[in-house]
Amino acid sequence: MMTTAQKKWITATVPVLKEHGVLLTTHFYERMFKYNPELKNLFNMGNQRSGKQQTALAMSVLAYAENIANPSVLGSAVNQIGHKHVSLNVQPAQYLLVGHHLIASIKEVLGDTATPEIIDAWEAAYGQLAKLMSEHEATLYKKQIAKPHGWSGWRSFKVGKKVLESIEITSFYLYPMDGEKVPLHIPGQYISVQVFLPELQLKQARQYSISSAPNNEYYRISIKREKGATDIDADGLISNYFHDCVNEGDLVDLTPPAGTFVLPAEFQAPLMLISGGVGLTPLISILQSLIDKNHPQPITWLHGCRNRFVHAFKDYIDYIAEQNVAFEKYVFYNTATEEDLQEGAFDGYLDINRLPLSFVFYPDTHYFICGPAVFIQKQYQDLLARGVDRSRIFFEEFGPGVLQLD
Repeated sequence: MMTTAQKKWITATVPVLKEHGVLLTTHFYERMFKYNPELKNLFNMGNQRSGKQQTALAMSVLAYAENIANPSVLGSAVNQIGHKHVSLNVQPAQYLLVGHHLIASIKEVLGDTATPEIIDAWEAAYGQLAKLMSEHEATLYKKQIAKPHGWSGWRSFKVGKKVLESIEITSFYLYPMDGEKVPLHIPGQYISVQVFLPELQLKQARQYSISSAPNNEYYRISIKREKGATDIDADGLISNYFHDCVNEGDLVDLTPPAGTFVLPAEFQAPLMLISGGVGLTPLISILQSLIDKNHPQPITWLHGCRNRFVHAFKDYIDYIAEQNVAFEKYVFYNTATEEDLQEGAFDGYLDINRLPLSFVFYPDTHYFICGPAVFIQKQYQDLLARGVDRSRIFFEEFGPGVLQLD
C-alpha cells in the first residue's frame, strides 16, 4: 500500500513525464534490450523502430501517475492491457525485469532530480501496478483454461487453407496441430500469432483479429500485406512473411483469443459497423455471428478503402445485403470508378454526413469503429456531432494504443 507522501511524490513528477516521457521510455527500452536481449522476442520490434511503443508506454505511465490517488479509474485500460499481455503469455517474472529497468531509467534520465524520495515513491508505485496487472492477468489466464477446449500459453496450429480475399489481404485458416477442438471466441477478439524470423534471429508475435464466426474447429485471420518489409525492423515484416512464406501445411504458434472489442452479452440493439481498410476483419466476425443468430435489430455497415481491388470480403457483404432486409451497406472508395458508382458506392473518403437524408440513426444504436487512428478519430467526432452518446461508441485501434478520445 502506497503512503500519502509517496503518492504526492508521484504526482509531483507528472510535469516531468508530460515533457520528457518519451525520452524516458526510449531510454528504458534501450537499456532493457541491452541487458536482457531475450525480451526482444516478446516485444514488437517494428513498433520499437517506429517509436509507437515508446509513445504508448509514455502515455500509460503518465496516465498512471496522474491517477495515482485513485488508480481504479484506469480499470478499462488495465483490462485492455491485461488482455494484450495474456495474448503474449506475459508472466509475473517479466514484471520484475521491467520494473528493474524502469526504476534504473528514471535514475539515469532524471539524474540529480531523481531524489531518494522520488525513487522510493516510484518503486512503490510500480510494485502496486505490477501487483494489479499480475492479479488481473492471472484471472484472465484461469478463464482461458476454464473454457471448453481452453488452453493457456502458446499452442501449435497448422495452416489448413490460405485464401486471397483482395489484392493485399489474405486469409489463413488455422487448425490445432493436436487435432483437438478450440474454444469459441467472442466476435471482435484477436489472437496472437508467433513465428521465428531468420532476418532478426528472433521470435516475433503479432495480434490479428479473428475474422471467422465462432466455431470449435479453427480460427481464421485475414492479414493485409503492409509496406516496409525491406527494413528488417520495419512495420510489415510479419505480414509480408505470412504472405510470402507461410503456406498450407505450415505451423505457427497461437495463444487463445483475447481482447475487449466485443458486443455486450445478449446484445439486442441496432448496430452500425464502421471500418477503414483492413479494420473490417473483427467486424466480419461480429456480422457473421449476428446473422447466424438472426439478430432482430437493424445492422448497418459503412466501409471505406482505396478501391474495389483492395476491398476484402466484398462478395460476402454483397450477398448478406441481398439476403437480409434488415442489413444495409454503404461503401466509400477513395477513387471510385463509374462501375462502382453505378453499384451505389460513394467516391471519396468515408463520411457519415454523406449518407442519404432518409438514413435513420436509431437512438439505441451501438457503433463499432475499426481502422487507422485518423480514421477512428474522424468517425468518432462525426458521431458525437450527430448527437450520439459516447458510451455507445466503441473502437479498436490496431497496434499500440495511442489514441485517446474523451
